Amino acid sequence: MLKKELIELCLLHLLSQRDQYGYELLRRLRDAFPDTQESAVYAILRGLCREGCSEQYQGEASGGPARKYYRMTEQGLARYGGLLKQWRALLGALGALGIS
Repeated sequence: MLKKELIELCLLHLLSQRDQYGYELLRRLRDAFPDTQESAVYAILRGLCREGCSEQYQGEASGGPARKYYRMTEQGLARYGGLLKQWRALLGALGALGIS
């Protein structure tokens, strides 16, 4: 599983919990992966929207510009399941090699 797919898995996991705005997703990813580039995260988010895995909508303004929120779609839920299956297979393969 490549880094892009790992970030995509993480984004879909976060979106499976609730709708979130872009910066919130970025902040949570950077907590786990400090070297994550902002531009890469937003590019993946745009790709997920383009592929129908997520939808973007405008939230209400709260003392600043309105935030762009993201929510997972049914197609995104299916993609999340597929990526999660790949991740678990990778963990199993690494474990079989004695890498933990």
